[in-house]
Amino acid sequence: MVYTKTGDKGRTSLVGGARVSKTHIRLEAYGTVDELNAQIGLLITYVTDGHDRDFLTNIQNQLFSVGSYLATDQEKTLLHAASQIASDQVEAMEQEIDRIDEQLPPLSAFVLPGGSRGATVCHVCRTVCRRAERRILSLADEVEISSVLLAYVNRLSDYLFVLSRKMNQDEKKIEIFWDNSCK
Repeated sequence: MVYTKTGDKGRTSLVGGARVSKTHIRLEAYGTVDELNAQIGLLITYVTDGHDRDFLTNIQNQLFSVGSYLATDQEKTLLHAASQIASDQVEAMEQEIDRIDEQLPPLSAFVLPGGSRGATVCHVCRTVCRRAERRILSLADEVEISSVLLAYVNRLSDYLFVLSRKMNQDEKKIEIFWDNSCK
């Protein structure tokens, strides 16, 4: 059964069974990660490069780990191994950013979201990722959060930025640069 009726009064269970308000910063954090994951699912429908699709699918799986990490109150429940982000996952993200960036022209101005539909969705993902990062940092004010997890989410927004540029390049769409002279 999909519905349990246990959340009808505004409370939900964390990993391990502890119950908290649905407005708790912990839920804001992992809920925003879930939103990001859904947006990346949408993004994948626009991605034509098989390597990029596979990399994004891997990110979706890793975001489930991030969400599980954030949904675990480690003061009450032991963190599952599958809920951890490892430093090699951050390194893989950095290597992918470098691989894509080497294919792109150097930046000389701020890029506005736009170009192809896929690149635009990529920017939506990037901004949701930044919001998720802010929510996670708010939670980090209350509980300890892995520095590796924080680095992973930070690199993910960088990856989504360079991927948006690559998608525009792949689709032969012109990048739109900020016209800072507009008044």
